[in-house]
Amino acid sequence: MRTLEVLDPGRYALVEDLGRPGYAHLGVAPSGALDTASLRLANRLVGNDEAAAGIETLLGGLSVRFTAAATVAVTGPAVDVRVDGRGAGSHAPVPVRAGQTLTLGTPATGLRCYLAVSGGIAVEPVLGSRSWDVLSGIGPPPLEAGDVLPLGVPAGIPAGADVVVPVAAPADLVIPVTLGPRDDWFDDPARSLSAWWTVTAESNRVGLRLDGTPLRRSVEGELPSEGVVTGAIQVPPSGLPVVFLADHPTTGGYPVAAVVRRAALGALAQARPGTRVRFRMS
Repeated sequence: MRTLEVLDPGRYALVEDLGRPGYAHLGVAPSGALDTASLRLANRLVGNDEAAAGIETLLGGLSVRFTAAATVAVTGPAVDVRVDGRGAGSHAPVPVRAGQTLTLGTPATGLRCYLAVSGGIAVEPVLGSRSWDVLSGIGPPPLEAGDVLPLGVPAGIPAGADVVVPVAAPADLVIPVTLGPRDDWFDDPARSLSAWWTVTAESNRVGLRLDGTPLRRSVEGELPSEGVVTGAIQVPPSGLPVVFLADHPTTGGYPVAAVVRRAALGALAQARPGTRVRFRMS
């Protein structure tokens, strides 16, 4: 059997694919990789289907050993990649032999890197996905040293490119959003959201917590719980927004002032604490 052994998970490493959408009626979040574009690219580079499961690492530090030959690729922010101590480079297909060890450094910018292996990480799927869901505990748990992960059978030819240039995560982000559905619960939400906000250290895969000048409510009282989607900007009584990410709850009792455009979610997934964010109405 082709396997991968985790020698060191680094700060936090998860098996993630493109998630399990369609189960909100059961209270299950979509989950999946936060930066889907990076996971898709890594899978293409090693010849996998874009939806194959890989490993999402937080601030690098991952070290794994292979029991069989494979093609691997690491994407996300630029990061030092080494095979048996030799530099291998990110954002490119890299061949590894049985017994070799791959190690990731810490990216200079951004948060999350993605490791794809030819054949994909073939742990048992739950509700059609191999992703870990922080809130429900569904899927394979966070990786630990000594974990042995099965690999699937390589099915395609690595789709390498002449040059894939990693993009540095910017210190400032301008994120497109659509107002609503509860923008009428706030005083001039478009102006308030277009001010600069700062990502806080309390952010995680559930949501990005922001600090700044609180939004002011124009409607008092309670809101019955209602469904929320990935990218929803929920505003609790503090007035400080929370941008829901892939592991968000499926319902919420606070008003949602706006929703982030799906294409911009990857940039938020790479936003470190201290990153400044403002929202552009579109």
